[in-house]
Amino acid sequence: MIATGPRYYPFSVFGRYLLCRYLLACISGLLCFVRPVTAQTTALRTGFLHPPASAGPGVYWYFMDGNLSKAGITADLEAMKTAGITNVTFLEVNVGIPRGQVDFLSEAWQDIFTHTVRESERLGIEITLGIGPGWSGSGGPWVTAAQSMQHLVASRVNVTGNDKKPLLLPLPSPRNPFFGEGGFTPDLKKQWTDFYEDVAVLAFPTPASATPIPDIDEKALYYRAPYTSVAGVKPYLTAPSTYESLPPSALIAKKQLIDLTKQLRPDGTLNWTVPPGNWTIMRFGVRNNGAVTRPAPFPGLGFEADKLDTTAINAHLDHYIGTLLRKLGKRDPALPGGLKRLHMDSWEMGAQNWTKHFREAFRKRRGYDPLPFYPVYTGSIVESPEISERFLWDLRQTAQELVLENHAGQVKKYAHRNGLSLSIEPYDMNPTADLELGAIADIPMCEFWSKGFGYNSSFSCIEAVSVAHVNGQAMVPSEAFTAENNEGWKQYPGAMKNQGDWAFAAGINRFVFHTFQSQLLPDSLRPGMTMGPYGVHWDRNQTWWPMVGDYHRYLSRCQYILQQGTTVSDILYLTPEGAPHVFLPPASALSGDAVLPDRRGYNFDGCAPGQLYKATVQNGRIVFPGGASYRILVLPAVTTMTPALLEKIRSLVFAGAIVTGIPPQQSPGLSGYPACDTKVQALAKTLWAGGSTGKGKVIYSYAAAGQLYPHYDSTAAILASMGIPQDLTADENIRYTHRRTGNMDIYFVSNRSGAKVNSNAVFRGQAGAPQLWDPMTGAMRMLPEYHTSGSLTSVPLQLEAYESYFIVFAKEGIMGVSESMAKVFEDAKEVATASSSTGNKKTSTPAGSVKMPVSSKNFPEKTTWFSLNGPWQVAFDPKWGGPANCIFDSLQDWTQRPEAGIRYYSGVATYHKTFDLPAGARKQSYLLQLGAVNNLARVILNGKDLGVLWAAPWQIDISNALREKDNQLEITVANLWPNRLIGDEQLPDDGIKDGQWPAWLQKGQPRQSARYTFATWKFYTKDSPLLPSGLLGPVTIQTIEP
Repeated sequence: MIATGPRYYPFSVFGRYLLCRYLLACISGLLCFVRPVTAQTTALRTGFLHPPASAGPGVYWYFMDGNLSKAGITADLEAMKTAGITNVTFLEVNVGIPRGQVDFLSEAWQDIFTHTVRESERLGIEITLGIGPGWSGSGGPWVTAAQSMQHLVASRVNVTGNDKKPLLLPLPSPRNPFFGEGGFTPDLKKQWTDFYEDVAVLAFPTPASATPIPDIDEKALYYRAPYTSVAGVKPYLTAPSTYESLPPSALIAKKQLIDLTKQLRPDGTLNWTVPPGNWTIMRFGVRNNGAVTRPAPFPGLGFEADKLDTTAINAHLDHYIGTLLRKLGKRDPALPGGLKRLHMDSWEMGAQNWTKHFREAFRKRRGYDPLPFYPVYTGSIVESPEISERFLWDLRQTAQELVLENHAGQVKKYAHRNGLSLSIEPYDMNPTADLELGAIADIPMCEFWSKGFGYNSSFSCIEAVSVAHVNGQAMVPSEAFTAENNEGWKQYPGAMKNQGDWAFAAGINRFVFHTFQSQLLPDSLRPGMTMGPYGVHWDRNQTWWPMVGDYHRYLSRCQYILQQGTTVSDILYLTPEGAPHVFLPPASALSGDAVLPDRRGYNFDGCAPGQLYKATVQNGRIVFPGGASYRILVLPAVTTMTPALLEKIRSLVFAGAIVTGIPPQQSPGLSGYPACDTKVQALAKTLWAGGSTGKGKVIYSYAAAGQLYPHYDSTAAILASMGIPQDLTADENIRYTHRRTGNMDIYFVSNRSGAKVNSNAVFRGQAGAPQLWDPMTGAMRMLPEYHTSGSLTSVPLQLEAYESYFIVFAKEGIMGVSESMAKVFEDAKEVATASSSTGNKKTSTPAGSVKMPVSSKNFPEKTTWFSLNGPWQVAFDPKWGGPANCIFDSLQDWTQRPEAGIRYYSGVATYHKTFDLPAGARKQSYLLQLGAVNNLARVILNGKDLGVLWAAPWQIDISNALREKDNQLEITVANLWPNRLIGDEQLPDDGIKDGQWPAWLQKGQPRQSARYTFATWKFYTKDSPLLPSGLLGPVTIQTIEP
């Protein structure tokens, strides 16, 4: 019997009665309970009960422009260790806090960083280091303009053959930086203005007026909208379905272009006699694109390094990462903590379309010289609209390949040379296809914002999960619960559970909370430092931080299981070739709302073309080297495909793959043109001829207008016609994910609604009796009610509001390792009891007997026995304005109390009550039900700490602590910071003004204000609404019926 944790209850809780008739009816099915337990299953259960550090949650650990100290760092890390945080992402930024005294990358800063690594090694906490100052990017003041991100720019003059004026070609101006010039220091502004290098001079007969190529700034990679989550961003650039028919006079003909590059003098004059007629002369050069590190600490402010050039990124890495590695000296890779990884955060750096050797790289990769097409960069049309669009496709494809190889690939090589791995968030302003960039990472990452407190970036989760599944990577971390200004310490574990469970069902298996703000200020100044308005404030200054460990254990158990084996998915969506591209599955493949989109009965992943080349076919399934396999490949509804990719698809079909989509009509670029189009058409005619092709088949399926993929229902119908049932069929409010490891099928199921759900769930998996593994408590038990038919197992499930657990199917049972208790019978007589409260004890089963649960129900009934009404003693902390002792005649919201010290109180308060059991109490199993709680509660009964309740249904097993008389109940409740902050807004402000720390703090003087709190960002006014707080009840004791 266990007495810690809410929700599910071991077998001993379920009653004491034998159901002989049920035993005889089910004995044949229950024989599987006594099969021997494999080493793999034992290891899985042990890891579930006691998750390793690799399964623990992490935090984005932000430092604010020099506001850091060794003491503060040690306090941060020790608080993390105590709470179960096992990994951090280290970044220094400059957001909303006065500048500190330790300049970024100074000797003092490096000493503090070394201290940080040594402390993390001592405590076993992994550090992931961003590859540059700020929260994204790779650059700094050491990056010269010549090694920065670059654009091809142009000026033009129109001349006539009889014009005798000297030909002075204007210097092309720089393009405006996407984020404007506000990020420049005077020195950076001068460098940006001054840097220029000539590239080429081209002349051609002036064409008649024509509509320029639409969206040229995006198509030529001058700008890429910053945040993919912002409305209106194009997830991909489509080739026009039709092209405007233009007369030759409106076009630039390649054969009429004249290369005058060598005739350009250093002073900008051109040594050329203009032929008769009207001519246009274009001067092309290279400029810095204006991208700077953001939001970097002031000493780290500088240009972003060139993302297409190996020399530039390696120079940057050596200056920043190399400096720190040399300072650290030799590291022991065997230590569980310390510096383990480099990190590329969300892109947010914009696009570039030029680098020093771009022309040579383009010629090598595309097979032709881009020089005659330089006017297309400006929107002019060379040869024809179609030819120009094809060139732009080749331009973007070349830039993508250079980013992947010369930037991300080089960062990965650098990391590996230094005993580190690389994580990447491959989205936002990304000039490549997201999945292609993510596939470079050792650990692909994503981001989701707190629902209601920011953007919707759930698409990035689908992307990172897809990359990891296809690549066979076990871990998919996410920057978790990112938030902005309106969050203000409002979030807490219970409010986050539904979204967190959505993330688990989506395939994420490590939360990295955004953000743990490093605290330089003393503990008396709380909640203290923030990352400006951003983050969910997941740090040691939270009111509920001493209670958060139980929530982290829940996360660790879920994350451990979800990191095992491989995910079971049926559908593989192929993304189009080219860049940029954001993978968005058809909306019909998802259910729920747009922020929390859940998978339907057939799960799916996205696959980049670069990944597909690694696929083979086994037994009709598309299989990847990492173990992922799929039943069907769905092609994008685009009319272009390169011959190489279509040839790969043909080889998969001939080997037995099932593919659905429309046939491509041509190649997207100019490489091998026009023979490339002929080859695509011939391959498509063979594959879409109808019937089988080799061992496989290609099935026509069309997407609706404006959609990239066929409707989910049409793909599901194909799978059903193949005799493949849905992976899970259940109530629409039950979300899921399915993983398979060895001989076990593991389903994570979660109720996404705020009401109890009862559902007869049908699982598609291996044969075996279902087990319920509860991540809240670590309890594991068999579910006696189920029915198997072929590959399907039907199991009655019950989930409370927002509840979640694992349903496990295994060839063997859980005897001897379960925290449940079961009884063993022979000939319907009790002969032994098998019990383990530690998860390690094994017991033998007599020959001819069967082990069965005490209850015949999957979910026994709970009945309210009596209520704990009447007065409660409540103790607040006077340090935060509350009374040391008071009496509540009945439970009520603190904000409704007359005392200002309670109404505005933030922190912890302890409720105490003494009670006896009613007469006639019998030996039985009991639950304490707290009713409503704002926001976390620790329960101590008769001196036994029973654990923390952090989410509904706010109940806990008290069977082992309860006694008949004189029960002493203590419930310690923590609420949130806003109420005290709002209360303090009734008083004069003595905080940060004009970007400066207050004088009393700078001088180390006592604070004179009557305020209790201190924060570096103001989220509330004196009139902001207070948040419900405290234990609201009703508090009852319930019994469990077998």
